[in-house]
Amino acid sequence: MKNKQDHFDVLRRIQNNPKSSQRKLAEDLGFSLGKLNYCLKSLQEKGLVKIENFKKNPSKINYVYVLTPKGIAEKTKLTINFMKRKMREYDELKSELKRKENVDNN
Repeated sequence: MKNKQDHFDVLRRIQNNPKSSQRKLAEDLGFSLGKLNYCLKSLQEKGLVKIENFKKNPSKINYVYVLTPKGIAEKTKLTINFMKRKMREYDELKSELKRKENVDNN
C-alpha cells in the first residue's frame, strides 16, 4: 500500500512540475534521493514515466520527467482509489462522531 502511495505522490508531482530536479522532487516529497531514485526507476520500468535529458543543456545533468499515456492512466486510477479511501475514512469518522455524540447525550 505504501509503495502505491509513493508512486502516486511521485506521478502527481512529476505531472505538476516535470522539470524539477531529483533533489527538488525528493525534498518536496520528503524522500531521500535514494528512495526517489528507486521510485523513478520502478515507474520507468513499468512504462509510466519517461526520463529525458534537456536537449539544449551542454552538461546533460538535468532531466525532464514525463508521464507516459500509461502513466497518466495509472495516476488517474490511483487518484480514484485515493479519493475512495478518503471518502471511506470520512464516512467512518462521521459515524464515529455520531456514535460519540449519542453516547454523550444519553
